[in-house]
Amino acid sequence: MSSSSLLEQISSFMNEQIPFQQYLGIVVTRFDAQQSEVRFRWKDELVGNAPMQILHGGATATALDTAGGVVIMASVIERLNKELGPEEIVQRIARCGTIDLRVDYVRPGRGEEFITTATIIRSGNKVAVARMEMHNNEGMLIAFGTGTYIVG
Repeated sequence: MSSSSLLEQISSFMNEQIPFQQYLGIVVTRFDAQQSEVRFRWKDELVGNAPMQILHGGATATALDTAGGVVIMASVIERLNKELGPEEIVQRIARCGTIDLRVDYVRPGRGEEFITTATIIRSGNKVAVARMEMHNNEGMLIAFGTGTYIVG
């Protein structure tokens, strides 16, 4: 199985089978080892500051963490695709998880849509680190973060 086919299957799984992501409306729109992207649209259920109509910080952190996890998983798939079969890669991906997440909230979360991207800082055999940014539909930086993930 090609790595692009495997990435497509995992992306579909994430978009369709993770209830919390579905509730938030987070959709994986780019899933590769160079850069990942997830998006979600504003909805009133995600308000964290009702008088100011600002996105809840937990929704922001979840989007950053998701984008970071996606780019990390894609990196693992790309690295292992030459060594392991699809079943072993899926088992390895299933063990990936967030070790640490740092979020810096730069501006209030306002917008119609939020776009979160992530790139790899370091990808090792046991631990990987990603850098994430979330912008609104007008290109305004809302938050950025760094995530550390277990991959081995």
